[in-house]
Amino acid sequence: MRGAMASSQIGFDVPDNWGLTGKVAIVTGGGAAGDGIGNGRAAAILLARAGTRVVVVDRDAGLAKRTVEMIAASGGEAIAFSADVTRAGDCAAMVEAALDRFSRLDFLDNNVGIGSRGTIIDESEASWRRLMTVNVDSMFLAAKHAIPAIRRTGAGAIVNVSSISALRPRGLTAYSVSKGAVIALTKAMAVDHGAEGIRVNCVAPGPVYTPMVYQRGMSAAAREGRRMASTLEIEGTGWDIGHAVRFLLSDFARYITGHVLVVDGGTTLTAPERDAGGAGG
Repeated sequence: MRGAMASSQIGFDVPDNWGLTGKVAIVTGGGAAGDGIGNGRAAAILLARAGTRVVVVDRDAGLAKRTVEMIAASGGEAIAFSADVTRAGDCAAMVEAALDRFSRLDFLDNNVGIGSRGTIIDESEASWRRLMTVNVDSMFLAAKHAIPAIRRTGAGAIVNVSSISALRPRGLTAYSVSKGAVIALTKAMAVDHGAEGIRVNCVAPGPVYTPMVYQRGMSAAAREGRRMASTLEIEGTGWDIGHAVRFLLSDFARYITGHVLVVDGGTTLTAPERDAGGAGG
């Protein structure tokens, strides 16, 4: 009774709401093959479930539309937008689409990326340039065009998706470098835009099982090896990354910026070296 009375007198005002209702988010790389759950699709669906209106962006319009259908089926609101986010004009257009439809922009989930393997000796110059363009330039361009719109809203948040390969290189050199640049970009943006009320954080996924990974082909043994690389001995999925993104965009993370949230089941803690089959972890 004494504790209850004290709490009442103090008048605790404990935030207990995602703060996502009525907000607007752009999720790049928001499509996925078939009904598969990739990192971007998972984030888009989970944001929509929390009341956020979502612009699902993918280079393949059909994949983006499928995500929108999945959102609509659970009562959420979203639109699909086809864009190549390595092009400044496309990034500007996707932001305009958000403003035209929803009249505001609060969040950006930078989720586009491709993989590569091999040392710098193995990597061709053309492959190196393409990797940096897709994995780093896309986030620079998307943020460059999104931030002015978020400023006009008054505040907001951005999540950039990196990889544990940036933290523990393992034979995916160019990929590791590109994902390390994403972390550096995240921290620099957090400093640049914190005073404007814009938080910028990063998610570093481990070896999650998504369409991007299994479409390239993966044996049962390789999949099991990825699962056992986790200290928890469980398999990560796109939902795990989506939940992390939603948390970092939400009011529950209001005092978090410039942070790298590792979502890998403990893989970076104890896992031995493993085959580089399937970047994205």
